[in-house]
Amino acid sequence: MPTEAGLPRTPESFLPKEHNLYRPRHSKRQRTALACAAFFFVTPLFLSAVGVHPAAFENRPLREFPSLSEGWGFFTGLSGWATDHLPLRQAGVQAADAVGTGVFGDPPGSGQGTNHNGGTVGVDQGKPDNGDVPGYVYPTVLPGKDNWLYLGEDVNARCRPVMDTDHVVGALRKLRAAVEKSGRKFELVIAPDKYSEEPAHLPDTYVGKPCAQARTAEFWNRVPRETGAIDLRPALADAEKRVGHPLYDRNDTHWSFDGGLVMTYALGAAIAPGSTTGWQAAPNGVRPWPADLARVLGRNEQRQLTTYSLSTDGGADRTRYIASDFKSPLRLTQPDGATPTGSIARNMAVVADSFTQFASPFLAATCQDVTIVHAETVAQSSAPEMTSLFADRDIVTFELVERSVIGGSSALLRDQTIDLLGQVLAAHPR
Repeated sequence: MPTEAGLPRTPESFLPKEHNLYRPRHSKRQRTALACAAFFFVTPLFLSAVGVHPAAFENRPLREFPSLSEGWGFFTGLSGWATDHLPLRQAGVQAADAVGTGVFGDPPGSGQGTNHNGGTVGVDQGKPDNGDVPGYVYPTVLPGKDNWLYLGEDVNARCRPVMDTDHVVGALRKLRAAVEKSGRKFELVIAPDKYSEEPAHLPDTYVGKPCAQARTAEFWNRVPRETGAIDLRPALADAEKRVGHPLYDRNDTHWSFDGGLVMTYALGAAIAPGSTTGWQAAPNGVRPWPADLARVLGRNEQRQLTTYSLSTDGGADRTRYIASDFKSPLRLTQPDGATPTGSIARNMAVVADSFTQFASPFLAATCQDVTIVHAETVAQSSAPEMTSLFADRDIVTFELVERSVIGGSSALLRDQTIDLLGQVLAAHPR
């Protein structure tokens, strides 16, 4: 604080207004800034109190209100919470994207600014196509040709893996051994990324193209052969020819119910050879489904997915379309304990991710008793929780999306998770 000889140290705001060092305690600009800050943080609280709640639209949950127990994290977390809960934020993101794309010709998603890792959404036109670029942040959404969108993480997982392919293969073999040593049957099915299954619409050049393509080729050349994983790609290609359109939509990362049906047939043939010969499936309607990549960009778009009936014995349709993210286990059994011809007889657990959402109606039709649980739930489970999930199961199936395996990011590939699962299963042999 400045002082003058013979005068006590005095705050600038307490000096006489005529003094050349006088500064008001709160200037008009400061007051305006404080008012804006108060509006920014208080408005979401007020709207929540009167029952107005924002919806998540960026393929992730909204940030929760920070806890006072987080210390300084409470203050640093307020900004993200307030941003997520701003009124009309989704409309603003959509407007910015429309202006950026329609007026300035920016790639879709540029109006969002940065992705959750700090990188710009869209194609970085200034980067050379020379593989991975140190310091480069891969986009959340990679725009392709013909308005197709791809998940940027599909490239990131391939170019910056946390495990090399040798370690991925070793972990999957260890997982198989942990299950089979307990007397149970093990099946592994890998759901191909849209990046692998529908490459024709990828942009001609993008950062990471060489390393992503090389890793994809290595993965599919080795993993099914060396781990016994079911390779769905030939069956998916046949199904695409049969239905006459891609099984992955331009604005979503997942396959359709057609892909889920392919997965179910493949599992049935692997678990009970010959059982699928009497299965009868037929299209029976259309079901809307939110498009996740469009939603990341702030757009509300619906996929129109063909649904199917499925009977294992030529009789009644036994499908059940039940919405679930499998974070809480979903158990499906045949009504009245029925055992229709062609059904998979033994108890099965399916450790899954979101791709199994499109297979669950058909698993309900073909399995006498199946429990579906998300891979993240299993990875976070204690021994008692794993026991409740797997102790009475005769078959343990893992469905893992390619991106979670190809770079080794899945927690199910960690030694501690596999070791705990092996201990639980060994304690309850079949």
